[in-house]
Amino acid sequence: MLLKSFISLLQFTTVLPLGKPVDFEYFARRSYLYPLAGYVTGGIAALCIFWISNPLVAAAIALAVLLFISGCNHFDGLLDFGDGIMAHGSREKRIRALTDRQIGAGGVAFGITFILLSFAALSSSLVPAACILVAEVGGKFAMAFLTASGAPFKEGIHSYLYQHSKWYFPLLSALFVIPLAFLPLGMVPLAAAALVMVLCPVIILYGARALFGGVNGDVAGAANEITRSLILLALVLA
Repeated sequence: MLLKSFISLLQFTTVLPLGKPVDFEYFARRSYLYPLAGYVTGGIAALCIFWISNPLVAAAIALAVLLFISGCNHFDGLLDFGDGIMAHGSREKRIRALTDRQIGAGGVAFGITFILLSFAALSSSLVPAACILVAEVGGKFAMAFLTASGAPFKEGIHSYLYQHSKWYFPLLSALFVIPLAFLPLGMVPLAAAALVMVLCPVIILYGARALFGGVNGDVAGAANEITRSLILLALVLA
């Protein structure tokens, strides 16, 4: 049962060839497993750059791997979220910009901004492989948090996941993050990363409630990208 939930999670968050599709409900009932996907995607990115000595090349490859292995699904959520945030007018106009298939200037600005921040932070790190793993797991924790805490404003995948979530799921997700403490990054940077990992999705949650009246899949996907980027910054600046 747990294995099927894990496979369903990876089939939802990645483009990895994992065989016959597993019923999505297996993951929906255990969305606290989100961080495990971060270990897979972040681990693959870390392995791809482990032997690369040039920090600029390593940072570019790591981010490219994450984008491609996720099918740019969460990045697409970031672009839509940017459009919704930057839209002017009523809540209805913001929701229309958020859910519209077209990408506007706000989405482009958000996409460029967080890619540049991630690249700058990762290329400045002395241990980029460890940093990308921590940041990716933290980004997936943000998705787990919003899945359980973000009441939806419309029907969709997020509302389906939310219906199957329990209030304590983020606490279970946090347990999967604990092994990151053994990485060679130092206590202060890891503490800063943990703080960002918790505060970022909380701020996004309250912002989404104020602007859109709730959360949808785009907001959850954006939380992954934004939280990952800010964790990378925290690890370097701390």
